[in-house]
Amino acid sequence: MKRLILIAFAVLLVTPLGATAQRTQKPVLHGKHWIAITGKPMAATAGSMMYQRGGNAVDAAAAMLAATATMWDVLSWGGETQALIYHPGEKRVIALNALGAAPAGATPEYFRDKGYEFPPEYGVDAMITPGTPGGLITMVAEWGKLSLADVLAPAIEMTEGYPVEAGASRQIQGEAERMKEWPYTASVFFPDGGDGPEAGEIFVQEDLGSTLRKLVEAEADALAQGASREDAIMAAYDRFYRGDIAEEYVRGAREQGSSVTMADLDRWEVHIEDPVMTTYRGIEVYKLQPWVQGPVMNQTLNILENFDLESMGYNSTRYIHTLYQAMNMAFADRDFYYGDPYFPPEEPLEGLLSKDYAQQRAAQMDLERNNANVRPGDPYPFQDEENPFEELLERWSGGGEVVTDPEGSSEMDEFLDDFYQGTTSIQAADKSGWVVSITPSGGWIPAVIAGRTGIGMSQRAQSFVVNEVDGPFNVVQPGKRPRATLTPGMALKDGRPYLSFAVQGGDAQDQNLVQFFLNMVEFDMNVQQAVEAANINSMQMRGSFGEHATSPGRLLVQNATPPWVQTELQSMGYDLMLSERTSGPINAIYFDWANGSFWGGSSNHGDDYGVVWQ
Repeated sequence: MKRLILIAFAVLLVTPLGATAQRTQKPVLHGKHWIAITGKPMAATAGSMMYQRGGNAVDAAAAMLAATATMWDVLSWGGETQALIYHPGEKRVIALNALGAAPAGATPEYFRDKGYEFPPEYGVDAMITPGTPGGLITMVAEWGKLSLADVLAPAIEMTEGYPVEAGASRQIQGEAERMKEWPYTASVFFPDGGDGPEAGEIFVQEDLGSTLRKLVEAEADALAQGASREDAIMAAYDRFYRGDIAEEYVRGAREQGSSVTMADLDRWEVHIEDPVMTTYRGIEVYKLQPWVQGPVMNQTLNILENFDLESMGYNSTRYIHTLYQAMNMAFADRDFYYGDPYFPPEEPLEGLLSKDYAQQRAAQMDLERNNANVRPGDPYPFQDEENPFEELLERWSGGGEVVTDPEGSSEMDEFLDDFYQGTTSIQAADKSGWVVSITPSGGWIPAVIAGRTGIGMSQRAQSFVVNEVDGPFNVVQPGKRPRATLTPGMALKDGRPYLSFAVQGGDAQDQNLVQFFLNMVEFDMNVQQAVEAANINSMQMRGSFGEHATSPGRLLVQNATPPWVQTELQSMGYDLMLSERTSGPINAIYFDWANGSFWGGSSNHGDDYGVVWQ
């Protein structure tokens, strides 16, 4: 009898899971009027408040963004915001690019002269201009229903004092020594000279509250002068990037050694764009343009479409190996070919997303062993062009250090911290058809606060490269956006929203999202099962943080993976790491058109939390 039970358990681990085969730690969220999910319960509540005021999903998402930034939920107000928005009137997906840019003086020569192989992880040399304020304001003005005052009200109330949660307390206290080096950061987090707030302690941010109130004042003054709703909201945008808020931000940043100027903030702008799209088994999958890593998921799906994944079985040896190799091929292309499309050279996106190119990459896959030397491909022939970077491609090593130390070593711990760096996720939808997926990030703890603004400066410049051989599309330049990891997702089926999904976790984001998607499409999981299900993570691609490190052959699997699967993977050249949870903190919405309802999935990985209404 015991032997039969063990066999049944093993079958569950390595075969597709049906809707009733996997018990979850958290329930599906069912609703029909609205849904709001994000990284913290208090922030999800802020989103629900917008619905109760008559707002739509855009208003709710913006309120959650404001709240998470105020809570330093692995981001702050000086970070960056990336969004996919489904517009029900236009029946299309819209992309929002609110990623900050490198400031004046941020040239390759500047970093080389200071001895940096890549821009640093911390301090003023890691900064790019703030993007989240502009992204939030633009979203509310373009597609929201409420006033900016309504949307910012919960965040402003929080600046007056809220009980800090345990995760933020640990981060602050763990970085106290570094943060005390920056005077404005020290005054916010350590006003009494201690080690930072304890969990449950009331945390007050007077300077940030003043900044947010100035945005509301700008809106109110414009309305009083007869401005339209949209123009009044954009008056707050002008005050942040061109008015007294900008002046204090620049003054405080330059006082601490930054090269940022008023012109940097004035020239920066939010871009409203078309997303990239590919199809998988007839489902349209939307991601952002290659100023983030988003297209890497589309590339991975294009490669995997050449294999019968369902017959392999969920998390079987063959499935894990195929998935790992496909991801590594797509990520190698990311590392070489992705960058800010508003700066030359032009990314070969047509070739990268070509189904024929994906078929070529699939044919190059070693089906028996891990290839620790996967390199970028050549997509140019698939858009009828010659590769102008063949010489650089021959010399490409991806840059960064190779980490081979065993799990638990200080070098490996630092590598893993960088690999999963930053970000939260936000999901919102309403009965009128608006859907929003956001992965905001940047300005996380430890951040340099710029003057008396309360705004933490983003550290995203570290995602640039300094040397062209490490990736000619992503070389640092003033005014340019770094190729970031931030990557919301959305899928349409039969012309209607099917899934909205996002995850935090640096270079692991699209790895976890592609598996979430496959869990639902190939293995018939419901949305909560799919966000909790065991994933794998490859450490073989070049990291986007710190020293841009890589650990070839390193593979994270759940510790419940059957021993024979582990043994088979090791014989194929993999170096395994085991963890209790490997899903990543994924948040998602599934649209049940048959019943006219939302199914929300909120990860069991951290503090992620969702609220729905019937």
